[in-house]
Amino acid sequence: MLEKAITRIEDLDYESMERAQRRLDNLTKPRGSLGMLEQLAVQMAGITRNPRPKLGKKVSVVMAADHGVVAEGVSAFPQEVTPQMVINFLNGGAAINVLSRHAGAEVVCVDVGVAVDLDAPGLKVRKVKYGTDNFACGPAMTREEAVRAIEVGIEVAYELIENGASIFAIGEMGIGNTTPSSAIVALYSGRPLGEVVGRGTGIGEDRVPVKKNAIERGIKINKPDVKDPIDVVSKVGGLEIAGMAGCMLGAASRRIPVVVDGFISSAAALIASKIEPKATNYMIGSHLSQEPGHKIALDLIGLRPLMHLDMRLGEGTGAVLAFNLIEAALRILDEMATFEDAGVSTEIA
Repeated sequence: MLEKAITRIEDLDYESMERAQRRLDNLTKPRGSLGMLEQLAVQMAGITRNPRPKLGKKVSVVMAADHGVVAEGVSAFPQEVTPQMVINFLNGGAAINVLSRHAGAEVVCVDVGVAVDLDAPGLKVRKVKYGTDNFACGPAMTREEAVRAIEVGIEVAYELIENGASIFAIGEMGIGNTTPSSAIVALYSGRPLGEVVGRGTGIGEDRVPVKKNAIERGIKINKPDVKDPIDVVSKVGGLEIAGMAGCMLGAASRRIPVVVDGFISSAAALIASKIEPKATNYMIGSHLSQEPGHKIALDLIGLRPLMHLDMRLGEGTGAVLAFNLIEAALRILDEMATFEDAGVSTEIA
């Protein structure tokens, strides 16, 4: 399934992009004056092969999994919070639910590796294993488990697209997951851990060295091969990170845009981009979080964040907020009058 999805990822439709750009240049405004909104509209035209695209069904995908590295004391919260928050998502009480309702988006939660069994209405249970192993002591998971988690993401993307999804916000839930995300970004950036590792859910400054030490040990023990992104995600990654990467690849293979959320989502996007670079054409960066590694990851992928809101929650909250901006960009492209339509002069004094 992974190989088939990769082979189906195509370039953007440049003819549709050119037609969208020509229309934007003839709208009643100075050329380029709406900045990134115009760039968004052109990208969406290239993704959808439609010079005047519209958003249909919006879906927030939340991948949930646990992390064995939590045993190293890298998180401010206990692992029990992961399943508790999954239930909160399903009951509609989390921030992602509130912001998705505001944006008119459906929330879909996927258990790809929560450490306990969950059987709740609405939950997609696609558990690959009961959380990763502690990567400070050995590989987080086997290569086969990593591939399976990626394919869970592809399968979920395909199911949702068949049910009408036209755009995804990609989010996550997993106590401890800024630690594997930091490991992934440090490996691909070559930057010192001090520039990548942040406080995650809010650990004290005294715990940051503990987090760095766990990552250093994990990299030293596992020796991830940066030329092989599946090796990286299997050795120091997470099941939800692999699942998000798969969802991004699956969406790209069906020409569906994906909005990348915060630090963990960007680590998944980085893995997806290393598996198939053309997948980045279908990605939109939503915001820049407080995590220091987030900007590094976005720069590596080549994504510009639409917003700077000092958020650090995850769940897909920044990504779903971006739905409003994307829809605004498409409405500008489709609904705004051209100079000719409005009878406005194009002469420059």
